[in-house]
Amino acid sequence: MGSISIFLSYPKPFLRDQVNFIDAVKKHLSDRGFEGRTLGVTDYDMKEPLTAIRRLMLESNGLISIAFRRLKIENAIGKPASDIGEPDYRIKDQWLTSPYCHIEPAMAFQVGLPILIFREQGVIAEGILEKGVTGTYLPEFNLSNPINEYFESHHWKQIMGTWEGYVRSVVDYKGKPPKLY
Repeated sequence: MGSISIFLSYPKPFLRDQVNFIDAVKKHLSDRGFEGRTLGVTDYDMKEPLTAIRRLMLESNGLISIAFRRLKIENAIGKPASDIGEPDYRIKDQWLTSPYCHIEPAMAFQVGLPILIFREQGVIAEGILEKGVTGTYLPEFNLSNPINEYFESHHWKQIMGTWEGYVRSVVDYKGKPPKLY
């Protein structure tokens, strides 16, 4: 059997540490018999993005999303001047990621694929990046620490091992005929 296709979702890196992190994820996946597929990197489509994502999603057996820092919020106010009594709140020195780090995991969730979302430290935990939304653990990583330490940690191995088991179950299940009883 060839490599097991999985959807690998991440915004285009803009820092060398982000590139190194993605390279380490891809190497890990390849060493374990998985092929990470990313729209615009390994796969291309002439259709509108959501159609292309759906097509690739249906060919995949799981999803990993890496929510890298992308847009820095130095100082902002949420819900300013609410006229219904909602308190405002401050956001300072935090980050947003690509909206596709929300869209692609949500699409994978809707088709029943095992998802694993990694969030870079400092990225706001909202939407699908909020703990408990998908029912799965959302590991956070810090790129100011040595990357190999993270990939050699018990934490990484345990999370990836569990997710890999779910993905291999999808591959097995897809090969079986539907049950009528």
